[in-house]
Amino acid sequence: MKLPSIVRRILPEERGEPPAPPSAVATTVPSNGNNLLEIENLKVWFPIKSGIFLDRHVGDVRAVDDVTFQIRRGETLGLVGESGCGKSTVGRALLRLYKPTAGRIVFDGQDITRLGEADMRPLRRRMQIVFQDPFASLNPRHSVARIVGEPLKVHGLSGGRKPLARRVRELLEIVGLPADAATRYPHEFSGGQRQRIGLARALALNPDFVVADEPVSALDVSIQAQIVNLMEDLQHEFGLTYLFIAHDLAIVRHISTRIAVMYLGWIVEISSADELYDDPLHPYTISLLSAVPIPDPIVERQREAILLPGDLPSPANPPPACRFHTRCPYVQPTLCRDEIPELRTVEGSEHLVACHWAEKIRAGDIKPHEREIVLEPPPPELVDVPPPV
Repeated sequence: MKLPSIVRRILPEERGEPPAPPSAVATTVPSNGNNLLEIENLKVWFPIKSGIFLDRHVGDVRAVDDVTFQIRRGETLGLVGESGCGKSTVGRALLRLYKPTAGRIVFDGQDITRLGEADMRPLRRRMQIVFQDPFASLNPRHSVARIVGEPLKVHGLSGGRKPLARRVRELLEIVGLPADAATRYPHEFSGGQRQRIGLARALALNPDFVVADEPVSALDVSIQAQIVNLMEDLQHEFGLTYLFIAHDLAIVRHISTRIAVMYLGWIVEISSADELYDDPLHPYTISLLSAVPIPDPIVERQREAILLPGDLPSPANPPPACRFHTRCPYVQPTLCRDEIPELRTVEGSEHLVACHWAEKIRAGDIKPHEREIVLEPPPPELVDVPPPV
């Protein structure tokens, strides 16, 4: 099928990009040709300041702390974890919406970690984001035509009023919206339709890489399926590469090629989607999957969910050594509290896990044990006091 002109894959020589400045050329590094993105020891810390006049630096929120992984061309890497673990921060750092504190981000063989705004502008055509909230990510004062066409204007690709209007209609048709939607405003659409508008905006520049930051978490179940299926169709048709951030493990398994599990700023496990669900190795992954319901009443009655005590620790003061040891049902008296577990391969496969005891947990030599759950004391009972005489 011949693609419309606006969504045809643009070759590098057709992009019309200016020659890269010397600083950008100097950052070109050898890379695995199969990897579109390579992230090494990435850290994103946010400073904690105190005082009105002195503005003293008293600490850091370690939102992302020493993260390493790769994203291959044409694949979908799912990123899962609890709220506050740093998933969205990773996605925004890859697009350079957040400035990395340390580490390296290599996009298509070019180190973009320290590039300035002028050097990043040509690359921003190739990387886009779909935001979590379809209600807040669209300007209510702008029409859909202006929202979808704005990236083309910013990068000088509009080609005039009539070509721009034609391209906007093509993009809306691709995401399943009628052409007359271009003249309407965001408040006239449902949540699923707004997320389709966000997808159309992300596709306007023919990107190679798209960060989907929980794109279906605010939608109904039936609408979630429509958006996920649409994203899969677009990926197959245009060769897109996704970083898909989500909480829903069932959706992540459906759309992802590989899955990375994140906990308190760390990547604790990476493997193919099927292998992660069939053979989870990290205690945190095992606990997450134990909470996923199975649509079989017989199997569901025989399963036992693993409840994690307490809340996610503060990233401003993470636990020492293994960050999960304060909640881990498999915690041991040695290593867990003393040594940081390395993200390593298991049995020579591509299954990566950051746990000292992964092999023994898999073999059943270490069993989960109950941990004391600290509950807040109940409020005092109200006692009727007679009025003073």
